[in-house]
Amino acid sequence: MSERAETPRAEPVARVGVFRQVGELIGALRGSPVSKKLVGLIGAIVVVVGLTAYGQIELNSWNKPFYDAISRRDLNEFIVQVGVFAVIAGALLVLNVAQRWLGETLQLRLREAVVNDLVGLWLQPRRAFWLQASGPMGAHPDQRMHEDTLKLCDLSVNLGVGLLQATMLFGSFASVLWVLSKDFSIFFNGQDHVLPGFMLWAAIAYAVAGSLVTYWVGNGLISRNAERYAREGELRFSLTRINEHLDGISLAGGEADEKRRVAVHFGDVLRATSRVVLGLTNLTWATAGFGWITVIAPTLVAAPLYFSGKVSFGGLMMAAAAFTQAQSSLRWFVDNFSIIADWRATLLRVTDLRRMLASDLEAQAGGSRIAYEEGEAGTLAMEALDVRSWNGHDRLDVPALVVQRGQCALILGTPGTEKTLLFRALAGLWPWGSGTVRRPDGETIHYMPRGTPYIPRGTLAEVLSYAMEPTTYPREAMVAALESVGLQRLEALLDRTGRWESDLSMDEQLRLGFARVVLQAPPWLVMDEAFSAFDDDTLELIIGALGKLTRTGIIHIGSAGGAHDRLFTQVVHLVKAPHDVPEEPRP
Repeated sequence: MSERAETPRAEPVARVGVFRQVGELIGALRGSPVSKKLVGLIGAIVVVVGLTAYGQIELNSWNKPFYDAISRRDLNEFIVQVGVFAVIAGALLVLNVAQRWLGETLQLRLREAVVNDLVGLWLQPRRAFWLQASGPMGAHPDQRMHEDTLKLCDLSVNLGVGLLQATMLFGSFASVLWVLSKDFSIFFNGQDHVLPGFMLWAAIAYAVAGSLVTYWVGNGLISRNAERYAREGELRFSLTRINEHLDGISLAGGEADEKRRVAVHFGDVLRATSRVVLGLTNLTWATAGFGWITVIAPTLVAAPLYFSGKVSFGGLMMAAAAFTQAQSSLRWFVDNFSIIADWRATLLRVTDLRRMLASDLEAQAGGSRIAYEEGEAGTLAMEALDVRSWNGHDRLDVPALVVQRGQCALILGTPGTEKTLLFRALAGLWPWGSGTVRRPDGETIHYMPRGTPYIPRGTLAEVLSYAMEPTTYPREAMVAALESVGLQRLEALLDRTGRWESDLSMDEQLRLGFARVVLQAPPWLVMDEAFSAFDDDTLELIIGALGKLTRTGIIHIGSAGGAHDRLFTQVVHLVKAPHDVPEEPRP
């Protein structure tokens, strides 16, 4: 299969409206522990922006006496007005600093709320696994929860504060423009025609025209940004995967092949980004064009008032400044459209992820299901269990397998059977098939997947006690668990924090997984091909350690490594179901 065929398809864009997406996000934030802080910060920002708008009104009014003093060459009045400016500017400076601090703090708390909400949904039992199997939406949720939430919160606060400021400024300066031009008239066809509020209507018409043109030119940026973020995620995942498997790539001499794969993903990024660049370039024709016209537009609009003698030179400057403020508030959409498109694409990715996480992921796939029931304590049973795989159906060669706590059962897989899918079926991660799994009521089942165990970042004591608190187990028990699997040398490292997946060899990581089992002594242990990687001496050590867990029920799926006579009391086989009609699994 070519690399192009392996690239996930682009995600659908804008399946629901922006107001619904924002409403869903706000609904999630209401239940956040920091919701009261968010409300308080938003309220404080509203107050500060309102005071800033009032200060700008005063600053605009200051233009008239200041420029009139200049036109009259009145030095005393000029000095007085410079002092007034210092007071107004000083107050606005304090408000600007306060607004910046409040805005940055709001971004921080908003991100805290959004990330905690997403991570809380993502790390519900088995939900991350189901998301991964859900298709393109399950690709790179880490990017959506990290980079996309960071950008979403940053853009949301900046755009929200900017819109609030523009709204308040327009409301303030609209009244100024109306008062200045309420008696405006134009001489036409031999008589005066009164146009009350001429400057206000001119500002509105100018801003509406600019907004419509900008939307028409830049609307495609939303989908283009969404595609770019998806392709960036593919490139990041490709680079991360190479870094995680450097040994295998180097040993196989696969550098050239990986370089080709990275080049394909990077080419997708460049093509998606070039479409964004083209969209931004086209958008600049509209935004920059209106920006240059704005340099002279306020004076042109206010000039009839000055030449008709209705305002002084200072009044002209005040009218032009008021028009600029009102018009800039109204053309907020024009100035910020590219940012709005970026925000819209990011909002789409974050809210789509949240909607998927909040849905019933398991129910989205069809087909017959294995029934999971709570059975008697001390008993784990499988009845008529049939697991659907990619190449058919696999089943046990006995009608029922019943394991009592303290017993050990071995399930040997015949060639062609999917042993890992049976392991996942017992864990509830792969429910497609038929039959019943009865789990012991109220008893913990420890699942050990194929390969090296998951090793979290932290101290070695935290690794051993995962997912329990290290204080749950005394240090002597941890030392004994390490000794039972031949890892005595790690005793001195129990309190050390390290990258154990690179500090320990693969054999040591595998034995560390069994040391965790010995320490925690769970009521039940289900393993997937856990013995094949060990040599004979290490296998004897592991079998001996497991044999001491006399109150743990053990089910091992895979090969026995010649140890089933010592450890396992029951041996059954996983076989292909006869006359099987393959049925495609849905995830």
